[in-house]
Amino acid sequence: MYRYTEFDQRMVDERVAQFRDQVARWKSGSLSDDELRPLRLQNGLYIQRHAPMLRVAIPYGLLSSAQLRALAHIARTWDRGYGHFSTRQNIQFNWIQIEQAPDVLAALAAVQMHAIQTSGNCVRNITSDPYAGVAPDEAVDPRPYCELMRQWSTFHPEFSFLPRKFKIAFSASAREDRAATAMHDLGFYLRREADGQVVADVLAGGGMGRTPLVGAMVRHGLPWRHLATYTEALLRVYNRYGRRDNMYKARIKILVRALGAAAFAQEVEAEFAHLVDGPGTFTEAELARVAAGFAPPPYAPAADAQADASPDAAAPALRQALAAHPGFARWHGRSVRAHRVAGYAAVTLSLKRSGVAPGDVDAGTLDALAELAERYSFGELRVTHEQNVVLADVAQHELFALWTRARDLGLATANIGLLTDMICCPGGDFCSLANAKSLPIAQAIHDRFDDLDYLHDLGELSLNISGCINSCGHHHVGNIGILGVDKQGAEFYQVTLGGTVGPDAARTAIGGVIGRAFAAAEIPGVVATILDQYVALREDGERFIDTYARVGMAPFKAAVYPAHDPAVELQNA
Repeated sequence: MYRYTEFDQRMVDERVAQFRDQVARWKSGSLSDDELRPLRLQNGLYIQRHAPMLRVAIPYGLLSSAQLRALAHIARTWDRGYGHFSTRQNIQFNWIQIEQAPDVLAALAAVQMHAIQTSGNCVRNITSDPYAGVAPDEAVDPRPYCELMRQWSTFHPEFSFLPRKFKIAFSASAREDRAATAMHDLGFYLRREADGQVVADVLAGGGMGRTPLVGAMVRHGLPWRHLATYTEALLRVYNRYGRRDNMYKARIKILVRALGAAAFAQEVEAEFAHLVDGPGTFTEAELARVAAGFAPPPYAPAADAQADASPDAAAPALRQALAAHPGFARWHGRSVRAHRVAGYAAVTLSLKRSGVAPGDVDAGTLDALAELAERYSFGELRVTHEQNVVLADVAQHELFALWTRARDLGLATANIGLLTDMICCPGGDFCSLANAKSLPIAQAIHDRFDDLDYLHDLGELSLNISGCINSCGHHHVGNIGILGVDKQGAEFYQVTLGGTVGPDAARTAIGGVIGRAFAAAEIPGVVATILDQYVALREDGERFIDTYARVGMAPFKAAVYPAHDPAVELQNA
């Protein structure tokens, strides 16, 4: 993984010292609350429902074991013993006091972490595929390009006060988009041309929230050298024309929709003409410098490895363990993915066990994850958009031992990609923006469907929950989406169907609202009715989203709202 240079470290340390002075001035009364507000936001510190929340950047989701232990220390020392992994590969601490925030930031800086630009109207943490660098289906490792763009965007003086926040994602797989790239303000699909050159197909104007939109293609085949200069041109257009009079219409997706994708792209190209091949163009030397931080770990060569570690020797032992241990076999089928290096696998550890809020991880578990990363995955771990964690480089002959240890830690629930592998925002329990609570809904659904045999029979299915229209739980792209809404001061929940993140923008879909909202107590039963209808309608091998694409909304709506339902009768009148 990328390691800070002396310049990187000095920059982060100086920011900590600067904020420590700002907080001291605030405590003394020299700075008012209003004057401190933009300063704390620049350091990732929000005021939430009960206490300040600190959002810590995890660039493209990559963590070292030392960083995991530092996060555990922060959770124990300054929070209430846990953190929350978000859908953008960050971690949030919900109980950090403003007076203590400089100490937390200093602890982060000591392990090459920070909270810079995790809030505010700037370029946010850049996200990517949690399997980057190890996925057999990727055209190119996106991590060096993410890091180039992270360094370019951090403290960029021209883009610190954009009309609204700005999120960038990278994907490099033609089969899956594991970064929800099309739902970002700016998305880069990396690929190789026939001559081997790395280029990006560029999407702009994606986003969730109250106006969910799939990004529009604005540039095909952008050479990688121009990633920063093209982004600079695009952000200049956004800065110039983006609305600042209405925060609800300030995101770039509104501008792209208002101008039209073609006209927007023309504006960007006109600005890009002034920057192309200028001093902001990336060089091969700079790419090589950054890429060196992502050199492959010391994989055991098949020819030189010990007999039980070689791919040929590991395969029979692995087959034997799979045959002898049904629980291991079930976990292996859901949690273990192919790796580009023979004899290795990428393993997703579920944070979605019963009784734990999706994405929450306590200090003891963070320490345990650090131990697992050191023992089984060269001391590194990745955070996923689904609020789980990945050990990306596990030797196949270690899989059974890893499963055994993970099971003891409660991290081996075999539900990856299934119904109870829910995405969920903190909702009304913590967030001051939320209209309704999310976590109790997630727990009620988990309790209702806590049967792995049933879940495995249902197959792949995403269920995402947001406590408000800001869609931090990505409900718009869940196969089943649940949105908390306020109805005359009471908490209700709107259900959507058919959302999905496809391998590209053309196959990414935003879910449609099924009908009137439901009370919290009704939601598990509504989900059960939807699932029963799916089981009745599906054909052999069909996933939920495939059945939905074939039959549409109508049969699900009819099942959820029976004919005698007055709401349906009124709609049909």
